[in-house]
Amino acid sequence: MIIKPKGTIDLYGDTAKKWQYVNRVLDEVMDRYNYNFIRTPLFESTSLFHRGVGDTTDIVTKETYDFVDRGDRNMTLRPEGTAGVVRSYIENKMYGEATQPVKLYYNGTMYRYERPQSGRDRELTQFGVEVLGSNDPAIDAEVISVAVNIFKLLGLKGVKVKINSLGDMESRNRYRQALIDYFKPHIQDLCEDCQERLMKNPLRILDCKVDSDNELLLNAPSMLDYLNEDSMNRFMDVQNYLDVLDIDYVVDPKIVRGLDYYCHTVFEIEATVKDFGANNVIAAGGRYDTLVSNLDGPETPGIGFACGLGRLMMALDKEEINLPIRTDLDAFVLYVNETEKEYAMALTQDLRLNGFRVDTEYMNRSLKGQFKQADRYNAKFLIILNGEDLVGGEIQVKDNQTKEVTMVKEAEIDDFLDLNLR
Repeated sequence: MIIKPKGTIDLYGDTAKKWQYVNRVLDEVMDRYNYNFIRTPLFESTSLFHRGVGDTTDIVTKETYDFVDRGDRNMTLRPEGTAGVVRSYIENKMYGEATQPVKLYYNGTMYRYERPQSGRDRELTQFGVEVLGSNDPAIDAEVISVAVNIFKLLGLKGVKVKINSLGDMESRNRYRQALIDYFKPHIQDLCEDCQERLMKNPLRILDCKVDSDNELLLNAPSMLDYLNEDSMNRFMDVQNYLDVLDIDYVVDPKIVRGLDYYCHTVFEIEATVKDFGANNVIAAGGRYDTLVSNLDGPETPGIGFACGLGRLMMALDKEEINLPIRTDLDAFVLYVNETEKEYAMALTQDLRLNGFRVDTEYMNRSLKGQFKQADRYNAKFLIILNGEDLVGGEIQVKDNQTKEVTMVKEAEIDDFLDLNLR
Protein backbone atom coordinates (compact mmCIF):
# COMPACT_ATOMS: atom_id res chain seq x y z
CA MET A 1 0.00 0.00 0.00
CA ILE A 2 1.29 3.44 -0.95
CA ILE A 3 1.09 5.92 1.94
CA LYS A 4 1.53 9.68 2.10
CA PRO A 5 5.05 11.10 2.62
CA LYS A 6 6.20 11.73 6.17
CA GLY A 7 5.29 15.20 7.40
CA THR A 8 2.24 15.64 5.16
CA ILE A 9 -1.48 15.38 5.85
CA ASP A 10 -4.69 14.44 4.04
CA LEU A 11 -7.30 17.15 4.55
CA TYR A 12 -10.93 16.02 4.22
CA GLY A 13 -14.31 15.81 5.93
CA ASP A 14 -15.29 18.26 8.69
CA THR A 15 -11.63 19.20 9.18
CA ALA A 16 -11.48 20.41 5.58
CA LYS A 17 -14.69 22.37 6.14
CA LYS A 18 -13.05 24.16 9.08
CA TRP A 19 -10.04 25.05 6.95
CA GLN A 20 -12.33 26.34 4.21
CA TYR A 21 -14.18 28.51 6.72
CA VAL A 22 -10.96 30.02 8.07
CA ASN A 23 -9.77 30.70 4.51
CA ARG A 24 -13.04 32.54 3.79
CA VAL A 25 -12.54 34.66 6.93
CA LEU A 26 -8.98 35.49 5.84
CA ASP A 27 -10.18 36.55 2.38
CA GLU A 28 -12.94 38.72 3.85
CA VAL A 29 -10.64 40.45 6.35
CA MET A 30 -7.96 41.13 3.76
CA ASP A 31 -10.58 42.62 1.44
CA ARG A 32 -11.65 45.02 4.22
CA TYR A 33 -8.03 46.06 4.73
CA ASN A 34 -7.60 46.60 0.95
CA TYR A 35 -4.98 43.86 0.45
CA ASN A 36 -4.86 41.99 -2.87
CA PHE A 37 -4.30 38.25 -3.20
CA ILE A 38 -1.11 37.02 -4.89
CA ARG A 39 -0.17 33.49 -5.94
CA THR A 40 3.44 32.65 -6.72
CA PRO A 41 4.92 29.38 -8.08
CA LEU A 42 5.40 26.36 -5.82
CA PHE A 43 8.98 26.17 -7.01
CA GLU A 44 11.47 28.89 -7.85
CA SER A 45 15.12 29.23 -8.70
CA THR A 46 17.22 28.05 -5.75
CA SER A 47 19.20 31.30 -5.84
CA LEU A 48 16.05 33.27 -4.93
CA PHE A 49 15.93 31.72 -1.48
CA HIS A 50 19.68 31.81 -0.94
CA ARG A 51 19.75 35.52 -1.74
CA GLY A 52 16.35 36.38 -0.30
CA VAL A 53 16.03 34.28 2.85
CA GLY A 54 19.76 34.21 3.59
CA ASP A 55 22.55 31.62 3.46
CA THR A 56 22.94 31.62 7.25
CA THR A 57 19.34 30.69 8.06
CA ASP A 58 18.34 27.18 9.07
CA ILE A 59 15.70 27.17 6.34
CA VAL A 60 18.29 27.47 3.58
CA THR A 61 21.14 25.49 5.17
CA LYS A 62 19.11 22.55 6.43
CA GLU A 63 15.47 22.51 5.39
CA THR A 64 14.89 23.22 1.70
CA TYR A 65 13.66 20.71 -0.86
CA ASP A 66 16.08 21.20 -3.74
CA PHE A 67 16.15 19.51 -7.13
CA VAL A 68 17.66 19.83 -10.60
CA ASP A 69 15.04 20.00 -13.36
CA ARG A 70 15.34 18.53 -16.86
CA GLY A 71 16.88 21.76 -18.08
CA ASP A 72 19.70 21.29 -15.54
CA ARG A 73 18.42 24.25 -13.50
CA ASN A 74 18.64 24.31 -9.70
CA MET A 75 15.13 24.61 -8.30
CA THR A 76 13.67 24.72 -4.79
CA LEU A 77 10.17 24.11 -3.47
CA ARG A 78 9.27 27.36 -1.73
CA PRO A 79 10.03 27.19 2.02
CA GLU A 80 8.38 30.55 2.79
CA GLY A 81 6.30 33.17 1.02
CA THR A 82 8.08 36.52 1.21
CA ALA A 83 10.93 35.90 -1.24
CA GLY A 84 8.56 34.79 -4.01
CA VAL A 85 6.28 37.78 -3.45
CA VAL A 86 9.23 40.18 -3.64
CA ARG A 87 10.50 38.46 -6.80
CA SER A 88 7.05 38.93 -8.34
CA TYR A 89 6.94 42.55 -7.17
CA ILE A 90 10.20 43.25 -9.01
CA GLU A 91 9.53 41.15 -12.12
CA ASN A 92 6.06 42.62 -12.66
CA LYS A 93 7.25 46.18 -11.88
CA MET A 94 4.60 46.69 -9.20
CA TYR A 95 6.76 49.54 -7.88
CA GLY A 96 5.61 51.55 -10.91
CA GLU A 97 1.89 51.24 -10.17
CA ALA A 98 -0.02 54.39 -9.31
CA THR A 99 -1.52 52.95 -6.12
CA GLN A 100 1.15 52.75 -3.45
CA PRO A 101 2.04 51.08 -1.19
CA VAL A 102 1.49 47.67 -2.74
CA LYS A 103 -0.50 45.62 -0.20
CA LEU A 104 -0.55 41.86 -0.84
CA TYR A 105 -1.44 38.62 0.91
CA TYR A 106 -0.84 34.96 0.05
CA ASN A 107 -2.17 31.62 1.22
CA GLY A 108 -0.47 28.46 0.04
CA THR A 109 1.71 25.44 0.72
CA MET A 110 5.38 25.67 1.70
CA TYR A 111 7.93 22.86 2.01
CA ARG A 112 10.61 22.36 4.64
CA TYR A 113 12.60 19.23 5.28
CA GLU A 114 12.51 19.30 9.06
CA ARG A 115 11.65 16.81 11.77
CA PRO A 116 7.85 16.44 11.76
CA GLN A 117 6.22 17.24 15.10
CA SER A 118 2.97 18.58 16.43
CA GLY A 119 2.11 21.72 14.50
CA ARG A 120 5.20 21.47 12.25
CA ASP A 121 4.91 19.47 9.02
CA ARG A 122 7.16 19.20 6.01
CA GLU A 123 4.30 20.38 3.84
CA LEU A 124 2.74 23.37 5.58
CA THR A 125 0.11 25.90 4.63
CA GLN A 126 1.14 29.47 5.29
CA PHE A 127 -0.89 32.65 5.23
CA GLY A 128 1.10 35.85 4.92
CA VAL A 129 0.84 39.59 4.41
CA GLU A 130 3.34 41.87 2.66
CA VAL A 131 3.33 45.65 2.25
CA LEU A 132 5.91 47.11 -0.16
CA GLY A 133 6.70 50.76 -0.75
CA SER A 134 6.11 52.44 2.61
CA ASN A 135 8.53 53.06 5.46
CA ASP A 136 5.87 54.78 7.57
CA PRO A 137 5.86 53.37 11.15
CA ALA A 138 2.05 53.51 10.91
CA ILE A 139 2.02 50.70 8.34
CA ASP A 140 4.03 48.56 10.79
CA ALA A 141 1.19 49.00 13.27
CA GLU A 142 -1.45 48.23 10.64
CA VAL A 143 0.27 44.98 9.60
CA ILE A 144 0.43 43.85 13.23
CA SER A 145 -3.23 44.79 13.72
CA VAL A 146 -4.25 42.63 10.73
CA ALA A 147 -2.95 39.48 12.42
CA VAL A 148 -4.30 40.41 15.87
CA ASN A 149 -7.79 41.16 14.56
CA ILE A 150 -7.94 37.95 12.51
CA PHE A 151 -7.13 35.85 15.56
CA LYS A 152 -9.65 37.70 17.73
CA LEU A 153 -12.31 37.37 15.02
CA LEU A 154 -11.76 33.60 14.98
CA GLY A 155 -12.29 33.48 18.74
CA LEU A 156 -8.77 33.14 20.15
CA LYS A 157 -8.32 34.61 23.60
CA GLY A 158 -5.30 36.14 25.24
CA VAL A 159 -3.77 37.39 22.00
CA LYS A 160 -0.51 39.16 22.84
CA VAL A 161 2.01 41.01 20.71
CA LYS A 162 5.74 41.05 21.43
CA ILE A 163 7.79 43.65 19.56
CA ASN A 164 11.40 44.65 19.21
CA SER A 165 13.54 46.77 16.94
CA LEU A 166 16.65 45.59 15.10
CA GLY A 167 17.37 49.17 14.04
CA ASP A 168 19.01 50.39 10.86
CA MET A 169 22.25 49.08 9.37
CA GLU A 170 24.42 51.28 11.60
CA SER A 171 22.62 50.07 14.73
CA ARG A 172 22.75 46.43 13.66
CA ASN A 173 26.48 46.56 12.91
CA ARG A 174 27.17 47.99 16.38
CA TYR A 175 25.01 45.33 17.97
CA ARG A 176 26.54 42.57 15.85
CA GLN A 177 30.02 43.46 17.08
CA ALA A 178 28.79 43.63 20.68
CA LEU A 179 27.38 40.11 20.39
CA ILE A 180 30.61 38.77 18.88
CA ASP A 181 32.63 40.33 21.71
CA TYR A 182 30.20 38.92 24.28
CA PHE A 183 29.89 35.35 22.98
CA LYS A 184 33.41 34.76 21.65
CA PRO A 185 35.09 33.99 25.04
CA HIS A 186 32.33 31.45 25.80
CA ILE A 187 31.71 30.05 22.34
CA GLN A 188 32.46 26.46 23.42
CA ASP A 189 29.50 26.61 25.79
CA LEU A 190 27.11 26.97 22.87
CA CYS A 191 25.77 24.36 20.45
CA GLU A 192 27.60 23.58 17.19
CA ASP A 193 25.15 25.60 15.11
CA CYS A 194 25.66 28.67 17.28
CA GLN A 195 29.43 28.29 17.07
CA GLU A 196 29.10 28.52 13.29
CA ARG A 197 26.71 31.47 13.55
CA LEU A 198 29.09 33.59 15.65
CA MET A 199 30.91 35.22 12.74
CA LYS A 200 28.23 34.75 10.07
CA ASN A 201 25.18 36.10 11.87
CA PRO A 202 25.49 36.32 15.67
CA LEU A 203 21.89 37.58 16.00
CA ARG A 204 20.80 34.07 15.06
CA ILE A 205 22.33 32.79 18.30
CA LEU A 206 19.62 34.64 20.23
CA ASP A 207 16.99 32.71 18.26
CA CYS A 208 18.54 29.29 18.96
CA LYS A 209 16.09 26.67 20.22
CA VAL A 210 18.83 24.39 21.61
CA ASP A 211 20.42 27.07 23.81
CA SER A 212 17.23 28.98 24.62
CA ASP A 213 17.69 28.42 28.39
CA ASN A 214 21.45 29.00 28.36
CA GLU A 215 22.41 31.83 30.75
CA LEU A 216 24.69 33.24 28.06
CA LEU A 217 21.64 33.95 25.91
CA LEU A 218 19.54 35.17 28.81
CA ASN A 219 22.22 37.70 29.80
CA ALA A 220 23.24 38.76 26.28
CA PRO A 221 23.39 42.47 25.37
CA SER A 222 20.06 44.03 24.38
CA MET A 223 19.55 45.39 20.87
CA LEU A 224 17.69 48.36 22.33
CA ASP A 225 20.91 49.60 23.96
CA TYR A 226 22.53 49.89 20.53
CA LEU A 227 19.81 51.70 18.61
CA ASN A 228 20.84 55.09 17.26
CA GLU A 229 18.54 58.05 17.76
CA ASP A 230 16.71 57.67 14.44
CA SER A 231 16.04 53.97 15.02
CA MET A 232 14.85 54.53 18.58
CA ASN A 233 12.53 57.35 17.51
CA ARG A 234 11.09 55.14 14.82
CA PHE A 235 10.49 52.34 17.30
CA MET A 236 8.70 54.75 19.64
CA ASP A 237 6.48 55.85 16.72
CA VAL A 238 5.49 52.24 16.07
CA GLN A 239 4.50 51.83 19.70
CA ASN A 240 2.48 55.04 19.57
CA TYR A 241 0.52 53.84 16.54
CA LEU A 242 -0.14 50.49 18.21
CA ASP A 243 -1.59 52.46 21.13
CA VAL A 244 -3.77 54.39 18.68
CA LEU A 245 -5.11 51.08 17.30
CA ASP A 246 -5.66 49.75 20.83
CA ILE A 247 -3.29 46.83 20.27
CA ASP A 248 -1.84 45.35 23.47
CA TYR A 249 1.90 44.68 23.22
CA VAL A 250 5.08 44.23 25.24
CA VAL A 251 8.63 45.11 24.23
CA ASP A 252 10.83 42.01 24.15
CA PRO A 253 14.51 42.72 23.33
CA LYS A 254 15.18 39.01 22.70
CA ILE A 255 13.06 38.86 19.54
CA VAL A 256 15.34 38.82 16.50
CA ARG A 257 13.49 36.50 14.08
CA GLY A 258 15.22 33.75 12.12
CA LEU A 259 15.59 35.33 8.67
CA ASP A 260 18.55 37.48 7.66
CA TYR A 261 16.59 40.23 5.91
CA TYR A 262 14.84 41.77 8.93
CA CYS A 263 15.50 45.32 10.18
CA HIS A 264 13.72 47.80 12.47
CA THR A 265 10.36 46.38 13.65
CA VAL A 266 10.18 42.65 14.38
CA PHE A 267 7.30 40.99 16.19
CA GLU A 268 5.71 37.78 17.38
CA ILE A 269 2.04 37.22 18.15
CA GLU A 270 1.04 34.72 20.80
CA ALA A 271 -2.27 33.33 21.98
CA THR A 272 -3.01 31.74 25.33
CA VAL A 273 -3.78 28.19 24.26
CA LYS A 274 -4.17 25.31 26.69
CA ASP A 275 -1.92 22.28 26.12
CA PHE A 276 -0.09 24.17 23.36
CA GLY A 277 3.37 23.73 24.80
CA ALA A 278 5.90 26.37 25.72
CA ASN A 279 5.74 28.14 22.35
CA ASN A 280 2.42 29.91 21.84
CA VAL A 281 3.58 31.91 18.81
CA ILE A 282 1.02 31.69 15.97
CA ALA A 283 2.33 34.49 13.72
CA ALA A 284 5.55 36.45 13.34
CA GLY A 285 7.17 38.92 11.02
CA GLY A 286 8.95 42.20 10.65
CA ARG A 287 10.37 44.90 8.41
CA TYR A 288 12.74 44.15 5.52
CA ASP A 289 13.88 47.39 3.87
CA THR A 290 16.81 45.91 1.92
CA LEU A 291 15.27 42.73 0.55
CA VAL A 292 13.94 44.22 -2.70
CA SER A 293 17.29 45.78 -3.58
CA ASN A 294 19.11 42.58 -2.57
CA LEU A 295 17.05 40.82 -5.26
CA ASP A 296 18.02 43.43 -7.90
CA GLY A 297 14.97 45.64 -7.52
CA PRO A 298 14.85 49.33 -6.63
CA GLU A 299 15.37 50.35 -3.03
CA THR A 300 11.97 49.65 -1.51
CA PRO A 301 10.91 49.34 2.13
CA GLY A 302 8.73 46.42 3.12
CA ILE A 303 7.08 44.71 6.05
CA GLY A 304 5.04 41.56 6.53
CA PHE A 305 4.18 38.55 8.63
CA ALA A 306 3.42 34.87 8.17
CA CYS A 307 1.11 32.50 10.00
CA GLY A 308 1.19 28.70 9.76
CA LEU A 309 -2.44 27.70 9.23
CA GLY A 310 -1.86 24.20 10.59
CA ARG A 311 -0.72 25.69 13.87
CA LEU A 312 -3.61 28.16 13.86
CA MET A 313 -6.13 25.35 13.31
CA MET A 314 -4.53 23.37 16.13
CA ALA A 315 -4.94 26.38 18.43
CA LEU A 316 -8.62 26.71 17.50
CA ASP A 317 -9.16 22.99 18.18
CA LYS A 318 -7.37 23.04 21.54
CA GLU A 319 -9.43 26.03 22.61
CA GLU A 320 -12.54 24.12 21.51
CA ILE A 321 -13.71 27.00 19.36
CA ASN A 322 -16.75 25.89 17.36
CA LEU A 323 -16.40 27.29 13.87
CA PRO A 324 -19.74 27.84 12.08
CA ILE A 325 -19.35 25.14 9.44
CA ARG A 326 -22.26 23.41 7.71
CA THR A 327 -22.62 19.68 8.19
CA ASP A 328 -26.21 19.42 7.02
CA LEU A 329 -28.28 19.54 3.84
CA ASP A 330 -31.24 21.74 3.06
CA ALA A 331 -32.92 18.78 1.43
CA PHE A 332 -32.44 15.20 0.23
CA VAL A 333 -34.42 13.94 -2.78
CA LEU A 334 -35.71 10.37 -2.52
CA TYR A 335 -37.19 8.17 -5.29
CA VAL A 336 -38.07 4.53 -6.12
CA ASN A 337 -38.02 3.83 -9.87
CA GLU A 338 -36.00 4.99 -12.89
CA THR A 339 -38.59 7.56 -14.02
CA GLU A 340 -38.54 9.17 -10.59
CA LYS A 341 -34.72 8.99 -10.58
CA GLU A 342 -34.52 11.13 -13.71
CA TYR A 343 -36.91 13.62 -12.18
CA ALA A 344 -34.89 13.54 -8.94
CA MET A 345 -31.67 14.38 -10.77
CA ALA A 346 -33.29 17.28 -12.64
CA LEU A 347 -34.96 18.63 -9.49
CA THR A 348 -31.74 18.32 -7.49
CA GLN A 349 -29.86 20.32 -10.11
CA ASP A 350 -32.55 23.03 -10.28
CA LEU A 351 -32.52 23.43 -6.49
CA ARG A 352 -28.72 23.62 -6.41
CA LEU A 353 -28.68 26.27 -9.11
CA ASN A 354 -31.16 28.27 -7.03
CA GLY A 355 -28.84 28.27 -4.06
CA PHE A 356 -29.96 25.27 -1.98
CA ARG A 357 -27.68 22.61 -0.56
CA VAL A 358 -29.23 19.40 -1.91
CA ASP A 359 -28.28 15.81 -2.72
CA THR A 360 -29.99 12.70 -4.04
CA GLU A 361 -29.47 8.93 -4.21
CA TYR A 362 -26.66 7.41 -6.32
CA MET A 363 -26.14 3.98 -4.65
CA ASN A 364 -29.38 2.25 -5.71
CA ARG A 365 -30.52 1.98 -2.10
CA SER A 366 -34.04 1.02 -1.18
CA LEU A 367 -36.39 3.77 -0.05
CA LYS A 368 -35.69 2.73 3.54
CA GLY A 369 -31.94 2.99 2.88
CA GLN A 370 -32.42 6.44 1.37
CA PHE A 371 -34.18 7.63 4.52
CA LYS A 372 -31.17 6.45 6.55
CA GLN A 373 -28.79 8.22 4.16
CA ALA A 374 -30.77 11.46 4.48
CA ASP A 375 -30.39 11.20 8.26
CA ARG A 376 -26.63 10.70 7.91
CA TYR A 377 -26.52 13.95 5.92
CA ASN A 378 -28.66 15.74 8.55
CA ALA A 379 -31.09 16.76 5.81
CA LYS A 380 -33.61 19.32 7.07
CA PHE A 381 -36.23 18.35 4.48
CA LEU A 382 -36.97 15.12 2.62
CA ILE A 383 -38.37 15.50 -0.89
CA ILE A 384 -40.11 12.21 -1.58
CA LEU A 385 -40.97 11.60 -5.22
CA ASN A 386 -44.03 9.53 -5.97
CA GLY A 387 -45.29 8.82 -9.45
CA GLU A 388 -48.94 9.45 -8.58
CA ASP A 389 -48.15 12.75 -6.90
CA LEU A 390 -46.04 13.89 -9.85
CA VAL A 391 -48.95 13.19 -12.24
CA GLY A 392 -50.97 15.60 -10.14
CA GLY A 393 -48.22 18.19 -10.24
CA GLU A 394 -47.39 17.92 -6.54
CA ILE A 395 -44.34 16.84 -4.50
CA GLN A 396 -44.32 15.39 -1.00
CA VAL A 397 -42.00 17.33 1.35
CA LYS A 398 -41.31 16.09 4.87
CA ASP A 399 -39.80 18.17 7.66
CA ASN A 400 -37.20 15.76 9.01
CA GLN A 401 -37.39 17.26 12.50
CA THR A 402 -41.13 17.69 13.07
CA LYS A 403 -42.01 14.82 10.69
CA GLU A 404 -44.75 17.03 9.24
CA VAL A 405 -45.59 16.22 5.60
CA THR A 406 -46.67 18.94 3.17
CA MET A 407 -47.86 18.55 -0.42
CA VAL A 408 -46.19 21.27 -2.46
CA LYS A 409 -46.85 22.21 -6.09
CA GLU A 410 -43.86 21.55 -8.38
CA ALA A 411 -43.54 25.20 -9.35
CA GLU A 412 -43.56 26.31 -5.69
CA ILE A 413 -40.92 23.97 -4.23
CA ASP A 414 -38.24 26.70 -4.29
CA ASP A 415 -40.49 29.17 -2.48
CA PHE A 416 -41.46 26.54 0.11
CA LEU A 417 -37.84 25.71 0.96
CA ASP A 418 -36.82 29.35 0.95
CA LEU A 419 -39.63 30.23 3.38
CA ASN A 420 -39.04 27.31 5.74
CA LEU A 421 -35.24 27.46 5.80
CA ARG A 422 -35.03 31.05 7.01
